[in-house]
Amino acid sequence: MSQPDRTAVQTPDAPAAIGPYSQAVVAGGFVFTAGQIALNPAGELVGDGDITAETTQVLTNLTAVLQAAGAGLDTVVKTTVFLQDMADFAAMNAVYAQFFSAPYPGRSAVQAAALPKGVRVEIEAIARVR
Repeated sequence: MSQPDRTAVQTPDAPAAIGPYSQAVVAGGFVFTAGQIALNPAGELVGDGDITAETTQVLTNLTAVLQAAGAGLDTVVKTTVFLQDMADFAAMNAVYAQFFSAPYPGRSAVQAAALPKGVRVEIEAIARVR
């Protein structure tokens, strides 16, 4: 899908969309990603419920989608983190800190009643295109 004001992003380096949405959309000089969960690019769930492993896969996916859009973790201005259990916040945050550096993007973190495929974490981002 491509329109004058927005362009869909698709990369084989992250899991394909499993519904009527894009991995990301570029519009107005920014990229808006779909939420990434702990699926590898082949679409297989990884981490087996381990929040550290899941967060690592999620941020690896997010990195691939951003790169395909002409952005990167260093151009992220805002993330939203959805956690199945807020008790996982510290472990998620430790992995998050390995992927992002100062100046850190703005961030919201919320507990969700349920996430797709029973995962423990989902993260979406808004970034500036280079």
